[in-house]
Amino acid sequence: MPGANSEATRPEPAPRMNWRQQAQQLQKETYVFYLAFKHPRSPWYAKLVAACTAGYLFSPIQLIPSFVPVIGFLDDLLVLLLGVKLLQRIISPEVLAECRQLADVAELRSKEQVRSSAIVAAVVVAAVWLLSAVAASGLMTVYISH
Repeated sequence: MPGANSEATRPEPAPRMNWRQQAQQLQKETYVFYLAFKHPRSPWYAKLVAACTAGYLFSPIQLIPSFVPVIGFLDDLLVLLLGVKLLQRIISPEVLAECRQLADVAELRSKEQVRSSAIVAAVVVAAVWLLSAVAASGLMTVYISH
């Protein structure tokens, strides 16, 4: 049966990312291009493209102002996409791979730092609550005894 065999060899479609995952991926890629911008083996013209792309996005003077509904952000998106595609072609794959590894390490370090900060915050909140409970009990005891 030729139909049954072709279904078994069909690759699984890639899972679709939700908006949050896409935003995290975009944030990571932004950091990768920042690292590539700072990398010593990046060519000067790649650094120029990255600087011009970021400069246009943050500039108050644009072809279509950002406050114009819909098309104000479309030109920003177009410039961003063109800048990213051009940087992917200009920067060598080895440099991009190295920068992606550095971004992965930085992301893991950031997650560990957030975890440890959450633990410290929980301990501080518990200590403040305990001290305020003891102080309130002491104040109530003094008030009742008088």
